[in-house]
Amino acid sequence: MELKGCRGFAGWYSVLTLCLLSFIYMSSTSASEEDPPSSSSAAIISRFQHYLQINTVQPNPKYHEAADFLLAQAKSLALESQTIEFVEGKPVVLLKWPGSDPSLPSILLNSHTDVVQVEQHKWTHHPFAAHLDSQGNIYARGSQDMKCVGLQYLEAIRRLKASGFRPLRSVYLSFVPDEEIGGHDGAEKFAKSDIFDDLNVGVVLDEGLASPNEHYRAFYGERSPWSLVIKATGAPGHGSKLYDNSAMENLLKSIESIWRFRASQFDLVKAGLKAEGEVISVNMAFLKAGTPSPTGFVMNLQPSEAEAGFDIRVPPNGDPEALERRIAEEWAPASRNMTFRLGQFKAKVSVLDKSGRPIITATDSTNPWWNLLEEAVRKANGKLGKPEIFPASTDARYFRERGLPAIGFSPMANTPILLHDHNEFLNKDEYLKGIEAYESIIEAYASYVEKASGGDGSRDEL
Repeated sequence: MELKGCRGFAGWYSVLTLCLLSFIYMSSTSASEEDPPSSSSAAIISRFQHYLQINTVQPNPKYHEAADFLLAQAKSLALESQTIEFVEGKPVVLLKWPGSDPSLPSILLNSHTDVVQVEQHKWTHHPFAAHLDSQGNIYARGSQDMKCVGLQYLEAIRRLKASGFRPLRSVYLSFVPDEEIGGHDGAEKFAKSDIFDDLNVGVVLDEGLASPNEHYRAFYGERSPWSLVIKATGAPGHGSKLYDNSAMENLLKSIESIWRFRASQFDLVKAGLKAEGEVISVNMAFLKAGTPSPTGFVMNLQPSEAEAGFDIRVPPNGDPEALERRIAEEWAPASRNMTFRLGQFKAKVSVLDKSGRPIITATDSTNPWWNLLEEAVRKANGKLGKPEIFPASTDARYFRERGLPAIGFSPMANTPILLHDHNEFLNKDEYLKGIEAYESIIEAYASYVEKASGGDGSRDEL
């Protein structure tokens, strides 16, 4: 009887143990589903969505909300952090992953926190909802330009830390304001500051562009933005009268001349002879003329003034002086009662250094940072296309003006270029692949040891 009782007890004990283990397993699985590990794809995408949902649209970005989010991420990664305001209300978040040899020039990973305005009614999904559709596309303003890159920096560091990697060189991350309106209160002031000097930066990475094909794009320079407004004047007259040299006639002659020049540049791109970043682009931004009335415009009055505005981009190998002569002699000649003015960008940004050389970063064997980038992308199973001139402008120009090598790189392959467009999106799989690319790049850059014969090449590799 005792033997039977013992066997019965043992059987019940086994059943209870099995049930308890099953309960623990189910509880663990449930908890895991509710709270995925920080390294899981779901958690990574969730953090990206959170950042995108912070409305930092110009002209009233929620900069401090974005800064709080970034500082929380830095804390979770045990990164050093500080917030600097060169202009009140416009924080620069600066993070640091200390290297084991602080005497070596550091790595700077730069990104901007602001985004451009949206026409919300033209979006399929709310531009700040960060909606993830069934195809894996994340729709949000900033998904390509450039909140993706800022978070990819952080996620790459998260992976490197988890792997036990320790950087030789210090790695800094700067999250700057106002890039979309020129960067004058953000990256420009940062790059000219004593704080920046103390970082001992050796190379800068910044934003690039999406690529419609399988090759990532990398940029070693950029075009300088010019803001041109031309104005024509002439005698007013009745709408039925035919006469020469009216304001509208003079303006239209100038527009025709500008359009012929634009076509000559665009033809080079269409023929494949030059890339978009290698030609001078001219695009009309506004046309202003006419006498307003309660119902629109006075139709029987020819105006005495007419204006047109143009966005012009000049590549590093362009001739700014020749272009300015063309404007004065052909596009807005005084002989046709024309005047012109060049906006703030032309005065503040140069494509040439003090010696008259183009401000670009070398993309050959003289620049070890470029070689490291190529190898790191290959190691991450990515493909890098031919180096390009960025067709617009980025904050990288302020660092190049300091004599530093700066490379624009946003790892988004097989992705339509939608920055500043309606329905901007980035596929989650491409976003995750981009993290792998930056993980490889940061590891390579932070481990780089210069050859003994090369000396300190951190600032003379342009």
